[in-house]
Amino acid sequence: KDLNLPVAVPKVPSSSRHEFPADWSIKTRLLFMSSQPFTWAEHLKAQEEAQGFAQHCRATETNLPQSIQEPKLSTELRCAFQQSLVYWLHPSLPWLQLFPRIGADRKIVGKASPWSQDEALQQVLMSDWSVSFTSLYNLLKAKLCPYFYVCTYQFTVLFRAAGLAGSDVITAVISPTTRGLREGMRNEGIEFSLPLVEESRTRKQKNSEVNLETEVANSLEVGEEPVPSDDDDESFSWLEEMGVQDKVKKPDAISIKLRKEKHEVQMDHKPESLALVKGTNTFTLLNFLINCKSLVAGTGPQAGLPPTLLSPVAFRGGTMQTLKARSINAKARVHSAYEDIFSLEIVGPIMPHSLRALTALLTAAQRGAFSAVLYTHEPTAVFNAELGAASPAFSKETICKDLAACGLHPKTLDQLSQCPTLGKSSIRVLEMKDYAYTWKS
Repeated sequence: KDLNLPVAVPKVPSSSRHEFPADWSIKTRLLFMSSQPFTWAEHLKAQEEAQGFAQHCRATETNLPQSIQEPKLSTELRCAFQQSLVYWLHPSLPWLQLFPRIGADRKIVGKASPWSQDEALQQVLMSDWSVSFTSLYNLLKAKLCPYFYVCTYQFTVLFRAAGLAGSDVITAVISPTTRGLREGMRNEGIEFSLPLVEESRTRKQKNSEVNLETEVANSLEVGEEPVPSDDDDESFSWLEEMGVQDKVKKPDAISIKLRKEKHEVQMDHKPESLALVKGTNTFTLLNFLINCKSLVAGTGPQAGLPPTLLSPVAFRGGTMQTLKARSINAKARVHSAYEDIFSLEIVGPIMPHSLRALTALLTAAQRGAFSAVLYTHEPTAVFNAELGAASPAFSKETICKDLAACGLHPKTLDQLSQCPTLGKSSIRVLEMKDYAYTWKS
């Protein structure tokens, strides 16, 4: 079905650019389409596959020409393709699909899970997981890992190195959160903010200020006095004058608290519940998560199974994995004739660096013209929210120098260092024409 429909051009195309914005969501599937075949992505030779793995492990920087005349014959292109498909995972249980974890019960149910009833085995798994998690954090702190994800059965955490997403310190974003998780973090002394709640509150405040100013202006025009705020205790003074103050119930501390709690619970599991942790608090968060009981499901198909760690670089206990790729050829009706449409499907947990690497390869191989449909793991789309202004001392040169050994291509690093601009959404359609991008989120 996907192949017979031309990819929708963005209704309001963003001005054509040679780079698309950073997309911090994890994709589950990419479908690239082009009028040029993808034969270069098929049947890699053993030597090309091995070279691709070696290039990944050594963080070899591949710079392809703008256009490759014979992509199928380009060993450099095919090795770079293999390199772009690599990612690292923990735990690795080949009979279980370990991403996505949110809403994965149906896929895991019925699969062998010898740890679910064995507490000793669960402790071994968690101990091993803690070592891997700590290893990743240490790599991130040393700027040898750019970012990584912790995927639990209820929420996802994205840890980013200092210098990425417009921040000069390490950041961790958690989504979605619940009141219980936030309370637990507060009790551990973890300082965090709820940027989307604060942004909404600021917007409402500005709107109410504008409305109040309008009301005051209107009332002054007709000679009325401004109406006092209901939140003020003084607003009850007129009841005393009438002698009915005891018959009208004022909001007491308990009812105010309940109202606040109701508001807190209402945003649970929603994108607005995104929590941001910065700097040294991220280390406290690491320890909190390692000891957090609700991190692992107590019942159900995921019982006793540690969260999934996803990383662009190697870490202690991490297993090298590759995204699955396959090319498909089809005919599509254009006006009264049928034309060849070639497509390349990539499946797996596709992280931001992989998306950037794959599009860079396609630019050269497909002569600057292709389109793509991107399938997002929805709970991670909110990671594109803007989380505050970038540090004024920031410069591309400093970031590239500081993170030079993190395993990413300099252009990918440049893209991921920008402040997120997609808000709570993610890129759904990406199109390239004449080496320039347009996208739709």
